[in-house]
Amino acid sequence: MQDESKNIILILIVLALFTGATIELSEGSTTIGIVLFIIAAGVISRIKLTGDNAAFRSSKTYLFAGIFIMAAVSTYNLATRDNIGTLDSMTFIIGASLFAMGTSKKDLRQLGEFGLYISAVFTVLYLIFYSFFGHFNIDFLHLFDHYFVLMPTVVALKVVGIPVEIVAIETITLYGEEAMTIVIGGPCSGLYSMFLLIGIVAGYSRIERMELRRSLLILLFAISIAYLANLARVFILYLTAYFYGLDTMSVVHTHLGWIIFAGTAGIIMYLMNMKRK
Repeated sequence: MQDESKNIILILIVLALFTGATIELSEGSTTIGIVLFIIAAGVISRIKLTGDNAAFRSSKTYLFAGIFIMAAVSTYNLATRDNIGTLDSMTFIIGASLFAMGTSKKDLRQLGEFGLYISAVFTVLYLIFYSFFGHFNIDFLHLFDHYFVLMPTVVALKVVGIPVEIVAIETITLYGEEAMTIVIGGPCSGLYSMFLLIGIVAGYSRIERMELRRSLLILLFAISIAYLANLARVFILYLTAYFYGLDTMSVVHTHLGWIIFAGTAGIIMYLMNMKRK
């Protein structure tokens, strides 16, 4: 029991560190992002999963494929001198996961498979919602941002007495000491967190042999928790902008998301562990 609780804590730390590193590399400090990746790699070696139902066996093919993918992503970003984007980060994690799956150490192979589920599920969902929908002019993201993120948080602002006006489908104006225009879009939709949590549920339930019905219930709960957590995050950002200004909000925006995600993932991991028992 003590070892299982320790595993849950360590997995949560790894998830938080990897998510934080991804966000920092994309929007914040590259140095902090690299440091978080290094720490996460160190913590991984301390985790021991209990499941023995890995779908993939050790193979040098995975090892070399992982090295190739990580090298290709790194080379591309160095050659273009571009910021590391969301897909770049997830593709790199896919490569790292394949590398781990190609090793001879059982625990590391299981963690590699776990990481592959998370990153692959995220990548597929990202391509569907952000690339496929965009290519065919399906206006899902803008409508989701407006009706499921902007509108509920604007109602919350009005409840606490903060003057606010909706000026566009994804844009509001806060009236503090001066008028501040804030755009809600992209990561603010909270879909990134949902994608990651879906991958977590898929990977953990597969490796730990959870029943399908219980996995689906946890999945629905995870999506709900991710949605509510994102509303809380956006509301906090509004309050930060209103009381402390847009510059402070920008700093909080970079770090708050992955910290809230860590807490959200912790709840989900705890519940999945209870269901498995």
